[in-house]
Amino acid sequence: MPVAGLLLWASLLTGAWPATPTQDHLPAIPRVRLSFKELKATGTAHFFNFLLNTTDYRILLKDEDHDRMYVGSKDYVLSLDLHDINREPLIIHWAASPQRIEECVLSGKDGNGECGNFVRLIQPWNRTHLYVCGTGAYNPMCTYVNRGRRAQATPWTPQMEVVRGRGSRATDGALRPTPTAPRQDYIFYLEPERLESGKGKCPYDPKLDTASALINEELYAGVYIDFMGTDAAIFRTLGKQTAMRTDQYNSRWLNDPSFIHAELIPDSAERNDDKLYFFFRERSAEAPQSPAVYARIGRICLNDDGGHCCLVNKWSTFLKARLVCSVPGEDGIETHFDELQDVFVQQTQDVRNPVIYAVFTSSGSVFRGSAVCVYSMADIRMVFNGPFAHKEGPNYQWMPFSGKMPYPRPGTCPGGTFTPSMKSTKDYPDEVINFMRSHPLMYQAVYPLQRRPLVVRTGAPYRLTTVAVDQVDAADGRYEVLFLGTDHGTVQKVIVLPKDDQEMEELMLEEVEVFKVSQQLYVASAVGVTHLSLHRCQAYGAACADCCLARDPYCAWDGQACSRYTASSKRRSRRQDVRHGNPIRQCRGFNSNANKNAVESVQYGVAGSAAFLECQPRSPQATIKWLFQRDPGDRRREIRAEDRFLRTEQGLLLRTLQLSDRGLYSCTATENNFKHVVTRVQLHVLGRDAVHAALFPPLAVSAPPPPGAGAPTPPYQELAQLLAQPEVGLIHQYCQGYWRHVPPSPREAPGAPRPPEPQDQKKPRNRRHHPPDT
Repeated sequence: MPVAGLLLWASLLTGAWPATPTQDHLPAIPRVRLSFKELKATGTAHFFNFLLNTTDYRILLKDEDHDRMYVGSKDYVLSLDLHDINREPLIIHWAASPQRIEECVLSGKDGNGECGNFVRLIQPWNRTHLYVCGTGAYNPMCTYVNRGRRAQATPWTPQMEVVRGRGSRATDGALRPTPTAPRQDYIFYLEPERLESGKGKCPYDPKLDTASALINEELYAGVYIDFMGTDAAIFRTLGKQTAMRTDQYNSRWLNDPSFIHAELIPDSAERNDDKLYFFFRERSAEAPQSPAVYARIGRICLNDDGGHCCLVNKWSTFLKARLVCSVPGEDGIETHFDELQDVFVQQTQDVRNPVIYAVFTSSGSVFRGSAVCVYSMADIRMVFNGPFAHKEGPNYQWMPFSGKMPYPRPGTCPGGTFTPSMKSTKDYPDEVINFMRSHPLMYQAVYPLQRRPLVVRTGAPYRLTTVAVDQVDAADGRYEVLFLGTDHGTVQKVIVLPKDDQEMEELMLEEVEVFKVSQQLYVASAVGVTHLSLHRCQAYGAACADCCLARDPYCAWDGQACSRYTASSKRRSRRQDVRHGNPIRQCRGFNSNANKNAVESVQYGVAGSAAFLECQPRSPQATIKWLFQRDPGDRRREIRAEDRFLRTEQGLLLRTLQLSDRGLYSCTATENNFKHVVTRVQLHVLGRDAVHAALFPPLAVSAPPPPGAGAPTPPYQELAQLLAQPEVGLIHQYCQGYWRHVPPSPREAPGAPRPPEPQDQKKPRNRRHHPPDT
């Protein structure tokens, strides 16, 4: 898949914490976190807003040649524009028949969550057609779709129960427009006359996932093929070769698997050596006494024809190995993440050696965590060329096979580099086929690069579910940016930088709540589809230091704002430092006004009460300090945590104010050795007795002053002057405007006249305070 377009199924973060195995892997903190509402306000996300009575959206195919993205959901096939998913979407309504739905409900299935046509497979058949499969209300069906650019005028609703034959093979490889609809080449429509059975291609149960690949008009699929969901197999259907599957009900081959991904990866320049790799998780046969789940990588040869006497019409080159993703401990005990959730294959210049990114979660209920591990094809091939796992009996341990190895080596493709004289697996000796049937598992496991995860999440309220990777050229090198989806509906944007001693530093750039073409990320979930830009540079702030501290390879300071960085830009004034994030060096000349531009406010408090001074830095990764200065000539001192001062994430709480607490409070943030003032608050503390007397004047009326005497000095003139500040006037003005626009009470009819106010309310009311009886 080209890096220009990324697909992410399910649910961005910016932060920094060293991902070393000796640390407690606390939840990473994003530098920028955007809610669903804030994300929409940025204008960098677009949500598919057509109201369809459907659920369970899944992005199944991206076609960059036609700038289309194909999405499957319950009863619908969608063709969306990659540049704007809401621009003229092409929609096919493909529902199960009422009779089939009724039969599904009578069999005990849920009418809404299971008895529908959940589209689970969309593969490119050729340049004009797609091959599409759905669950068909527990009766899987497949057909062909013309990938046109215009919608069909009259939608067609197929009768799903009508099946033509067994449908395991295509009866005609060349597709032609239907005679009744001439010149429909440009119409996006489904061909009902080519409807066939989807058994071996699509599961019955929509909750069971499938992994598939369509290669040379042959469909390879890892799928459950029965109504009860007990018979899992890797199938080959369609095409000219023999239909193939894994050995049925053989737990050594597949043991209750969950298929994740399928990818064609060539081994050499010889096409006969091409192998299809399947990624899945299954119950472990190595630990029968415990319900352990292991992640697996399996492979088959594309030209496998099965055995001659044994394994007839079954794979004779199927091998599998364990994928390990673990954190090594100081005592040598590893903490494993065994449940494989998603795989992304990052292509390189060498098509034979892509980089494999995989998301894992822990399988236990006590320990909850997620991890991302990276694997190389060199390590994977080394394991498949290593010893086979062997077990003499049920009471014996698994050991490496040490007997005589048959020729050709089991798992070798016919007609390849090492077997040029054997044109088919049917030419293999029986001892090779028998060995393959009983030894599909490799003894050694595949470990990740550096033998440790790239990203770890433990103690977090979410789990990682999906991964997509993009390569970005920055000013100081090329970086891999990871987009990690979570089960809480968010996407985390992460880069990992190398440090000394082979350690890694993770930078979580941002996290966005969501319900790649040119720099776009596509996300699908149970409730909808969205596409969003890979960068929101303006969200980091309007200062050079904020842009540099973000360390986002997509963004750089251009002298005026934080904007998109392009490697081909000729402007030398662009400031970017992804590896170190040093604004002191990168933003010289732009940081002089950082402290002068800090927000300054005036706040009042009453002695004996509490006051809260708000300070929220742009980055939650910054370290906050509060400095206090009573008078302008005094030296500033740091406020330490004590009984009366409580520091929170939102600011500083002063409990039981004293008159000595008046002064200037400065909130400073330090991040990556760069310190700046976030806000300044001038706090005035008023005496408690003075405020009480001003609010509740005594009842006694003073005698008028004698003639010629000067005007009496009003009591608490200082308080009156403080309350007459412009800020108080603005507060009164705001309140008057608010009450003028406040909606009428629900009890009042709109437009009804208000009752006249009592005249006596215009007269001020005196409060009487009687002294207590003595």
